Amino acid sequence: MSQTAPNAATTSAGPLHTLLTRDRVAVAIKVSSKKRMLEELAELLSRQLPDMDQHTVFAVLNERERLGSTGIGDGIALPHGRLNGISEPIAAAVRLHQPLDFDAIDDKPITLVIGLLVPAEATDQHLRILSQLAGAFSDSPFRREIFKATDADTLHRLLT
Repeated sequence: MSQTAPNAATTSAGPLHTLLTRDRVAVAIKVSSKKRMLEELAELLSRQLPDMDQHTVFAVLNERERLGSTGIGDGIALPHGRLNGISEPIAAAVRLHQPLDFDAIDDKPITLVIGLLVPAEATDQHLRILSQLAGAFSDSPFRREIFKATDADTLHRLLT
């Protein structure tokens, strides 16, 4: 009998176990546009990067978004980018107060945003993390739990 590896939703560690700290999680954020949401995300991501300017992080996220929406469907977006000056990938999570039109693949508004920054040279790692996140968020029970989270502590616990 062969065994398969459990997915992130069924293990004790969530999809962002090593990437997300509690101070980069925000809930009930009010934004009126994709640009404002990316600015909020850039602020969260740059909090633990003393040598990194929030505007640089925003520019990286915005540039990637210009290539095509990072809205993966089911109310979730994964804005991401590669960044010079960091040595490890980092993530931030934002639960929006109201759904936001994000040109997602399913044309539905988003409510949950996971921002990801990886070192500029980490192409394979970048793709692997995005694939793991997409896999975790394709799990309906896991998504339902995430969307029920009403505070940052609960959202952080579920994602890590």
